Amino acid sequence: MKTVFYIMVVTGILFFTSCKQTKIENPDYLIQPVPFTSVKMTDSFWAPRIYTNHKVTIPIAFKQSEETGRIENFKIAGGLKEGEFCSKYPFDDSDVFKIIEGASFSLQTNPDSELEAYLDSLISHIASAQEEDGYLYTYRTIMGDNSHPWIGARRWEKTHLLSHELYNIGHMYEAAAAHYLATGKRSLLDVAIKSADLVCEDFGWGKFESYPGHQEIELGLVKLYRITGDQKYLDLAKFFLDVRGGGDTYSQAHKPVTEQTEAVGHAVRATYMYSAMADVAALTNDQSYIDAITKIWENVVYTQIYITGGIGATGGNEGFSEPFELPNISAYCETCASIANVFWNYRMFLHEGNVKYFDVLERTLYNGLLAGVSLTGDRFFYPNPLASMGQHKRQKWFGCACCPSNISRFLPSFPGYIYATSEEKIYVNLYASNETELDFFGDAIKMVMKTLYPWDGHVDIEIDPGKRKRFTLMLRIPGWARNKAIPGNLYNFRQENDQPVEISINGEMLVADAAEGYIKINRKWKKGDRISLNLPMPVRQIMAHEKIKYDKGRFAIQRGPLVYCLEEQDQPGQRVFNLQGNMEGVFSSEYDDNMLNGIQKIKFEGISYLEDKKGTLQFQPVTITAIPYYVWANRKQGEMMVWIPFEEQAVEENIAIPLYE
Repeated sequence: MKTVFYIMVVTGILFFTSCKQTKIENPDYLIQPVPFTSVKMTDSFWAPRIYTNHKVTIPIAFKQSEETGRIENFKIAGGLKEGEFCSKYPFDDSDVFKIIEGASFSLQTNPDSELEAYLDSLISHIASAQEEDGYLYTYRTIMGDNSHPWIGARRWEKTHLLSHELYNIGHMYEAAAAHYLATGKRSLLDVAIKSADLVCEDFGWGKFESYPGHQEIELGLVKLYRITGDQKYLDLAKFFLDVRGGGDTYSQAHKPVTEQTEAVGHAVRATYMYSAMADVAALTNDQSYIDAITKIWENVVYTQIYITGGIGATGGNEGFSEPFELPNISAYCETCASIANVFWNYRMFLHEGNVKYFDVLERTLYNGLLAGVSLTGDRFFYPNPLASMGQHKRQKWFGCACCPSNISRFLPSFPGYIYATSEEKIYVNLYASNETELDFFGDAIKMVMKTLYPWDGHVDIEIDPGKRKRFTLMLRIPGWARNKAIPGNLYNFRQENDQPVEISINGEMLVADAAEGYIKINRKWKKGDRISLNLPMPVRQIMAHEKIKYDKGRFAIQRGPLVYCLEEQDQPGQRVFNLQGNMEGVFSSEYDDNMLNGIQKIKFEGISYLEDKKGTLQFQPVTITAIPYYVWANRKQGEMMVWIPFEEQAVEENIAIPLYE
């Protein structure tokens, strides 16, 4: 039987796999992704965002990198220009690498000769900045040793603290892999390999035994391993994980990684590390890694995640706090952390196929992550709070610009999250109109999906099975359609929805058994078979766990996968913090094509209050309007809140629910 070697890229993960028809021979994930390049988006929700990312976000990110000196640093380090390091932070190299990765992903679905030529020129500047033995870190090359308190007197000396030497080049490795797969050019890949060979020479057991203060290189090394097949890159990724212990909680180095059970410290560092542990576990069959990140996942999802899917409650450490310590107005919820949370949950799904990981992924994707970029693609959020008194405003760029560059590399990869395969199963995990021809272990299977999701829960899928004929289609039924707001009981729907999920094949109704989160359809398929799935989308009210003190006396609103919020410009009095909602009233929704690029808005009854001269609250009935959380702050600055006070409590006790803490 002929062995087929192939490389594929999906959602930022590279797969280098040896296959014989349906059997995967090398250690890897139990479930295999479908490359995003195999999925053509045709919907009105994601396709415009991916196009805007290509035409607006990526060019803006490169322009800002030029204007802020990030690209100039490579020219100076390479001797092409004279000067000093001219941007703000030693980790600024990483932003350029992330944008290159995003641009490379984007080229695969939006061919652009001008952008490709720009990348060629930029990569030549990066190559010029690389020192003879492979070292690449523009700050030290330009300014010398001891030139910044973060970098120390020798290479790598403070890499476990704040130098970001390994963090920077980790993003370069990811960019190099993406660029090579997009263009076939080795220009950046050769720079990455030369750099990685130096790191392999310097680090390891019996060499310099230190860990990265900001995890990232582990993910990049796995990608180089997948492309080159060079075992030393995978071994080094595992070393950087296993050498941890005896350090601080901020960078998750307080214990060996296999002994960690709770999420602590910086949220992006943490979730990059958990993602890398999942990758290395898949490639080495290391169950101890899986046991550890499973316990950590439960700690996050059961006690430390926001209703928007955001993680990392506190700004001081840009990371995790104590269990149930989830303030709203000061919520940090960094955009990068949401992106990394998607990376992590996706890898957890690939290990075992459990629907709970996609329930968390989808919540994060449509809410905490998408809120990080404006509808126009040119304004960004770094933190994503769940309430605002008007002090929050989307920015053109940041001194620390990790979030815009991260958004630019994530969005082009979205189509790769929709489908996945295992030996006899095709998973449909997300719903968005698309056309795909997926390689199902040597057989070409075509599917056309049509839906107005996330505004409507009706989904049609037409199948052309090619030569395969019989297989099992796994249709994910989201947690919100199974009366489960989120795995665990941190958040729960106030009332169960009794509207059934409906499914039919060629017009014939089936029994929709989704006890495990999937409707499993095993049959001998024929060309033109049409599946119709209907996921009811009533407006739901969500209650928080009693231990979350900030949400006491409040409820949140969700419809389909979208969490809603109140923004002041939609309310009668142009205010939000004097509103309280009637949970017993009617919650209606309608699609407004002229509002915020088209949204489903929700209306319900409530009261507003004012305090009279005697200090007595005067209540007035009002109609309240809610919009999806991801679109807030796309008009003007103003008040916003996700968790809405109960009207009943306010009236009975003649009190105003306290403002957010």
